[in-house]
Amino acid sequence: MQFPESWLREFCNPPLTTQQIADTLTMGGLEVEELRPVAPPFSKVVVGHILEAVQHPNADRLRVCRVDVGQGEALSIVCGAPNARPGIRVPCALVGAALPPGEDGKPFQIKLGKLRGVESQGMLCSARELQLSEDHGGLLELPEDTAVGADVRDVLRLDDTLFTLKLTPNLAHALSVHGVARELAALTGAPLRTPEFHPMAPAHDAKLPVTVSAPDLCGRFSGRIVRSIDTRARTPQWMVDRLARCGQRSVSALVDISNYVMFEFGRPSHIFDLDKLHGRMEVRWGRKGEQLKLLNGSTVEVDETVGVIADEVQVESLAGIMGGDATAVSDDTRNVYVEAAFWHPQAIQGRSRRYNFATDAGHRFERGVDPSQTVAHIEHITRLIVEICGGEPGPIDDHVVAVPERQPVRLRASRAARVIGMPLTPAQCSDALARLGLQPQLEGDVITVVPPPHRFDLAIEEDLIEEVVRIVGYEQLPTTPPLAPVIARPASESRRSRFALRRLLAALGWQETINFSFVEERWEHELAGNPSPIRLLNPIASPMGVMRSTLLGSLLQVLRHNLDRKAERVRVFEIGRVFLRDDSITTSDTSVRGVHQPMRVAGLACGTPDGLQWGRRGQGAVDFFDVKGDLESLLSPREARFEAATHPALHPGRCARVLLDGTPIGFVGELHPRWRQSWELPAAPVLFELDLDAVLARRLASFVPVPRVQPAERDLAVIVADTVSHDELLRVVRAADTGGLLQGAQLFDVYKPQQPTGGLAAGEKSLAIRLTLGDAQATLTDEQIEAAVRAVVEAIGRQLQGRLRA
Repeated sequence: MQFPESWLREFCNPPLTTQQIADTLTMGGLEVEELRPVAPPFSKVVVGHILEAVQHPNADRLRVCRVDVGQGEALSIVCGAPNARPGIRVPCALVGAALPPGEDGKPFQIKLGKLRGVESQGMLCSARELQLSEDHGGLLELPEDTAVGADVRDVLRLDDTLFTLKLTPNLAHALSVHGVARELAALTGAPLRTPEFHPMAPAHDAKLPVTVSAPDLCGRFSGRIVRSIDTRARTPQWMVDRLARCGQRSVSALVDISNYVMFEFGRPSHIFDLDKLHGRMEVRWGRKGEQLKLLNGSTVEVDETVGVIADEVQVESLAGIMGGDATAVSDDTRNVYVEAAFWHPQAIQGRSRRYNFATDAGHRFERGVDPSQTVAHIEHITRLIVEICGGEPGPIDDHVVAVPERQPVRLRASRAARVIGMPLTPAQCSDALARLGLQPQLEGDVITVVPPPHRFDLAIEEDLIEEVVRIVGYEQLPTTPPLAPVIARPASESRRSRFALRRLLAALGWQETINFSFVEERWEHELAGNPSPIRLLNPIASPMGVMRSTLLGSLLQVLRHNLDRKAERVRVFEIGRVFLRDDSITTSDTSVRGVHQPMRVAGLACGTPDGLQWGRRGQGAVDFFDVKGDLESLLSPREARFEAATHPALHPGRCARVLLDGTPIGFVGELHPRWRQSWELPAAPVLFELDLDAVLARRLASFVPVPRVQPAERDLAVIVADTVSHDELLRVVRAADTGGLLQGAQLFDVYKPQQPTGGLAAGEKSLAIRLTLGDAQATLTDEQIEAAVRAVVEAIGRQLQGRLRA
């Protein structure tokens, strides 16, 4: 919100400087975001009266003006403005004047000179040349009664300061100059000037019939007919200037008056062209299919959740938001209907966003506007209309339907002192609330307040505590050091940090991505097999309506985004939270009832394994084993097992469950062909998703002495059924009874002929493994080695029906 300091001081004028007022408002909760002067500095610019303007003898577009500046003899000034004419009063920069700096940052100095052979003794100025506005269409014309020779800065009150406030949503009562002045008076103790609006005598008895059919939409509706007005009347310059300094341009006299009262007292109103209304007026909820062309030129469709003002033929206004174009006032308007109403905030909230625009009226009504002042403000608007445009007012028609009743709010002074953190007596709390005009009732330690109609933010005890502390002053709060000891919590060595995990994945060539936890519902059905995802009550966008139970959809979206931008190789990971239904979860400081929220780490790889690489030409696409190798590095030194499994998002024959110490921690595999086709991907990416806690866990390092003797190695080629996996074979080998001599086993060859040969029957394959045998205390004998190898072969034969290859 923006307004000039001079307007604020008309309502409350404390003996403080501009900066002190700004500091006081900020410490009182009304943050002053910016202070800036109305106009930049300039000097020796006075009011000039053009006595004569004749054509320049040597230039078609220039005139030679004789200008009276109140200093005796008139000056001769050459001017090229199209509106330079005798009789007008304009700003005149005298010789020696310094105008606002230009693009070079230096002030523009006015000197005595000649233009096309004619001497010019100064310069007549436009608003743009004084940097008052961007208007450069001609000279800035001043009112006819402006004193000649007066300093323009004094005439236009340019030594003023613009305040820009950044208000929180609970400060709706401060969305006006009078509202800010009311807060300033409470904070400083300076008197507040509140004008009285005396009723205007009706010149006729005409009323517009009005029916309020929706009391849950409109609590009070007041209106008045004003006849025989002159809409071509010019808005007074003082009102134009004040509106401009509030960031509002002048439109027409009637519109300016309505906007002026809104900025002055926070009262949005609307003025209808009475002759364009059809019969009686009804305030109601909209009906599906009804349309309205608004003042901004757009046409909107309403329904049963949007409030409207309608006549007997059509909808004429969006309630509390914007009027309709059909009944807008124009230069031909002669009779008007002035309306001021109280709209329930919950009936206005969110309606503007539905139509993708916002208005000052809607901004105020959805936060709450004083319902008790509709009649008084119509009197004020009417008086301004009559003074500026003339007219004959009729009686005010006031419909009080459902004005909200404010319930008493109790404040315990002892609790206020405890919450605020400083000693406060009941009398101090009562005095702070009294300065706000809340009329507190003190009984012992308890203060009871009935919130006034303009305070929609006072409903519970904490609201009153906030009022007390900001009036007492945040700067009065004592500086109290914390009493609790600060104890460092060393990280457990059995767990690595998320930062270390990110570093490790980055070292393996993966890049981190961060995505929303809100996803499309289709992703949950297809990629997670989740028929009942957790829905959002108020999604920020229609494609983000549910909480994700897997990170895979987010990663596929990242892949799609990169492929659309011609990325050839994508390797991304995300560490994030997923949301699963779980009735066993109860509400606590870190949980929500019925929702399990574990952390996961997931990754996606697509394209070549190493990118463009001189040493490996003709690389194919990344496959399951590339990602499996990265996972083994990620989990090292713990050894993970991979067993065939199925997952809704992954290829049924190229998917594995990842197990650590026999516990499943996630999946890895290639994207299902159906989803590859659905996402229109040129190649199938490989994805993984693991439980984060399991990945972060690690074994503590333990000392193992370097063996004094060299281990022995033996290679075995065994024939097993084609269905026997590498994991099954190594599990049997490691479990064989070798007397503790087996130190390691590694598969190094797989042989499977297309046709039976070399002792291999159909459905069989040859697996070659290298056994590492050793004893830390002594060199192994041939008998020990042979016994250990025989134990391994017998275990393979007994459990896998395998045999040595001849």
